[in-house]
Amino acid sequence: MKRIEAVIKPFKLDEVREALSAIGVNGLTVTEVKGFGRQKGHTELYRGAEYVVDFLPKIKVELILTEAMVEPAIDAIIKSAHTGKIGDGKIFVTNVEQVIRIRTGETGESAI
Repeated sequence: MKRIEAVIKPFKLDEVREALSAIGVNGLTVTEVKGFGRQKGHTELYRGAEYVVDFLPKIKVELILTEAMVEPAIDAIIKSAHTGKIGDGKIFVTNVEQVIRIRTGETGESAI
């Protein structure tokens, strides 16, 4: 099993969710996060004063998948989150040792 974490632009969330649903992803977790990479932030003007905004709002989408679903999910995220502009985000894939469904006690792939 694998864990996919994708950090994307907030306005792309619905497209990513729909793309993942279309390939059969049953569940995911979404968190509002802030950060920066090469984008570095930007300046804003508020009441005549200029402020530097270092951390930009992003969305982190997390999902646990079987090995067979990883590549289709990555492709779906890339196609739906891509704008071609700086700050499109990143995808991280890590191994998952164990999954346990609290309600039923199921473990492994049946708990996903």
